[in-house]
Amino acid sequence: MFHLDSHVWGKLSGPYGTAEQLPALLQRLEQAYSRDVFDELFQEYLYHQNTIYPATYAAMPYLARIACATDDAAVRQELFLNGGIIEAGRDELDEATFLAVWPELAGEIGGPACAELYSGYLDAVGQLRSLTERVLDEAVEHADDMEKRYLLIADAAYRGEHIVANILLTFVQGDEYVGVCPACEEEIYIWPVADNTSVLQAFASDPVFEPEQEPQPIVPDPSCGEAETRVLAERAAGIGERTLAAHLPYLAGTASCPSCSEQVRLWTAIRSTFEI
Repeated sequence: MFHLDSHVWGKLSGPYGTAEQLPALLQRLEQAYSRDVFDELFQEYLYHQNTIYPATYAAMPYLARIACATDDAAVRQELFLNGGIIEAGRDELDEATFLAVWPELAGEIGGPACAELYSGYLDAVGQLRSLTERVLDEAVEHADDMEKRYLLIADAAYRGEHIVANILLTFVQGDEYVGVCPACEEEIYIWPVADNTSVLQAFASDPVFEPEQEPQPIVPDPSCGEAETRVLAERAAGIGERTLAAHLPYLAGTASCPSCSEQVRLWTAIRSTFEI
């Protein structure tokens, strides 16, 4: 990790410019954690529209160090959660690809510093991952359903399930999911039943704009499908996240495509829109 007085910070970019002011914010966080300071740091320097930056890589070791050192469960949860959102926004790059993505940065600070930036970030992810069971155990009693949803996003990202994390992040409210039929390539809109939000059904168009259309019933899979969704279901049940736990058998289930009537595995349809 780079020392806070390193000249490198001024050469790192964030969403709105350089990271020159980032060391001062990190130092303030280490001295006394503040939600306001963290929000400024996260929103101004680390993350924007599911994108992370060289400054993000440099800051993560400090965030991980604070999370691992604190005795405050709320601070630990916040850093674990937001670190997971950051990791969800990372392309799964190796070191060579990392250098290729930011060739100007490599020219500015040199290959060894870029390698340090990359390896320091991965070490920080590992440290945050090591907090998973503790954070999830604490969340059972002290987090609401939305916080639990974000913790599941973080957990998936730390486990390397980046697509799963981004599906949950995109549909974080749990009130709509969208996939694409592999047969006809038309979108499938998956919404809860109005009078029973634990049950999902499929539509050809967004029912907000076409409320009179006939939905297709979804045949749920009680086993929650493949390993990817089964693990997610187990994690959701384990921390008491009720909305996702109820939806996953339907998301892992099958339905007739509302546009072409082919049988579709819905998780595959959703997942396909996140694959490159």
